[in-house]
Amino acid sequence: MTFLEKILESRRRSVEAECADPATLQSRVSSALPPRDFAAAVRAPGMSLIAEFKRASPSRGVLNEGLDPAVQARCYEAGGAAALSVLTEPEFFKGSAADLAAAREATQLPVLWKDFVIDPRQVLLARAWYADAVLLIVRILSDEMLGLLMHETHRLGMAALVEVFDEKDLARAADAGASIVGVNHRDLETFEEDPDATVRLRPLVPAGVAVVGESAISSRRDVEALESAGVDAVLVGEALVRAEDAAARVRELLGRS
Repeated sequence: MTFLEKILESRRRSVEAECADPATLQSRVSSALPPRDFAAAVRAPGMSLIAEFKRASPSRGVLNEGLDPAVQARCYEAGGAAALSVLTEPEFFKGSAADLAAAREATQLPVLWKDFVIDPRQVLLARAWYADAVLLIVRILSDEMLGLLMHETHRLGMAALVEVFDEKDLARAADAGASIVGVNHRDLETFEEDPDATVRLRPLVPAGVAVVGESAISSRRDVEALESAGVDAVLVGEALVRAEDAAARVRELLGRS
């Protein structure tokens, strides 16, 4: 069984417990302030940086488990990040909904709920914890479920970052009407990296669709290569959570140091 299969098996088991009280979730959604504009942050002039908070990953193990999400988020905002991404998957990434809520409360930035979303109830859960956008991974969803999750995300006023890895994924994302596509440089099934994936796929992205380069981005040179290819934003995690000065690292990646 691959890591991806293990993660999905775990998420299927957890959905029932996490979403066991839909009435409470709906009440939280109804009383929440409107979502912040994640799409505008991605599409802002110049290169935008989505700074990620995560404690661990299956491929790297524990990265920085003791990080405070509020402190880290404020550092990201001070450095010039346009948005935040927070890993909320608990078993393999050691994340939580509370991490996202704390990061969002500490800043004015829109926040992406980054998890393995396979059920519409998880979208409701994300908004109940004040997420502004949701990651939807094409590879783990049927066409029908991808469309349903996108509809539910937009119904709740959030943006959908639709993640792809190859040409087949991209074609499915385009057919589903994705307006923001994230290209993951890391194959979730093998964890092998393809640092050229975004540059290769960028010409195939339909006009008007925003593009985000994800994973294996750790240097100013990496960011410049993606900017030259016409990419709108980059999502950076490990390079930031391991940094001694996260704000300075954000500025360095954006060429503002």
